[in-house]
Amino acid sequence: MPAAVLRRAVRETVSGLPREYWWLWTSTLVNRLGAFVATFMALYLTLDRGYSASYAGLVASLHGLGGVVSSLAAGVMTDRFGRRPTLLVAQVSTAASVALLGFMHHPVAIAAVAFLVGMTSNASRPAVQAMMADIVRPEDRVRAFSLNYWAINLGFAVSSMGAGFIAEYSYLAGFLIEAGMTLVCALVVFAKLPESRPVRVAKETEPAVGLGTVLRDGRFMSVVGLSFLVALVFQQGSVGLPVAMGRAGFTAADYGTAIAVNGILIVALQIPVTRFIEHRDPKRLLVISSVLAGYGFGLTAFAGSVGVFMLTVCVWTLAEIVNAPTQTGIVVRLSPVHGRGRYQGMYTLSWALAALIAPVMSGVVIDRFGAAWLWALCAVVGTVAGLGYGLLMRRLPAEESVQEPVRESSRAPGAEVGPTATEAVATAPRTEAARA
Repeated sequence: MPAAVLRRAVRETVSGLPREYWWLWTSTLVNRLGAFVATFMALYLTLDRGYSASYAGLVASLHGLGGVVSSLAAGVMTDRFGRRPTLLVAQVSTAASVALLGFMHHPVAIAAVAFLVGMTSNASRPAVQAMMADIVRPEDRVRAFSLNYWAINLGFAVSSMGAGFIAEYSYLAGFLIEAGMTLVCALVVFAKLPESRPVRVAKETEPAVGLGTVLRDGRFMSVVGLSFLVALVFQQGSVGLPVAMGRAGFTAADYGTAIAVNGILIVALQIPVTRFIEHRDPKRLLVISSVLAGYGFGLTAFAGSVGVFMLTVCVWTLAEIVNAPTQTGIVVRLSPVHGRGRYQGMYTLSWALAALIAPVMSGVVIDRFGAAWLWALCAVVGTVAGLGYGLLMRRLPAEESVQEPVRESSRAPGAEVGPTATEAVATAPRTEAARA
């Protein structure tokens, strides 16, 4: 690709997003660059502490359970107290709990603090997603969510490589580095990000939004259910695939080689694929990505070499690249402005539940029926999710009006504040799709 074309593509991809968004994006990248604990927790417990694999699995499940517990609570906090306070509390608490975990030795204490880490680390997600929806124009949201997803994977790819070197030196250093990086994220939020929660004005007729409102929203809860199915499929890349490859005689290095394709492709293709899908029909994208994910994992049943495993990873990674930003954008479109935190919390819950259930599901299916049945089940689940999206999205509501409610006027000390949502729409160039 000519350099001029590449520069233009990059400029068009990153242009038009407010400064607040880029500070939030930077916070996400720094957070993922320091995500060492999730990478080496199992090795830390089994090799360094000498616990059994069963105990390591229990700790992982408790970590996931903490995320399930905090998802809804964090959503309520995001709407009631604001995005910025929720982010600050979540990140400072995460830093403290991760550092504390590094000093725990008793198995009960390790399990309890791991549960606490799961709660605190998951609590920031509804606030981050709600803040992005607040500060980014509706027509730019898929691009914004995609760039954020790219930052998550870029940071995780770098931290995964660094985790091995840090673990050779000191596991405790990994815990303390992650705690420090999380505190840096909190400082970025405190210094650079203003509160973005829309202010409710007297003339607005939108009713108050509670968790009951979310649960009674049939279409949205159906989307949450479908998101849970898709998440169950994607989770097999980290829970079912290594077990199946081990049973087939492949080594840990073979699995590492195959799964590395996932991170490499996301970093390489997320931005160009986003440019391709940005203004396309989200219903079609969700249907295609769900089915592609299911059958991408389904093809694993025919893999007999590391090269073929890598090809199957390519298939479902492409589905992941399309699905992640599109699905998050759909959640925003279906959420009332003053209930974004609760809606995002419920959506986060679907992924937290999948992370909790997927290890048990894959283990039971592989033990009782064999790995081929797990991959066939993935194909069925992906197909069901695709059909569900096709039926539910027939009358998808149009993007909300660009004249959104004004945001809270509170500013972080010394914050560099970009235009408000209304000002950005009034001054920024409109795309052809937006005019249409």
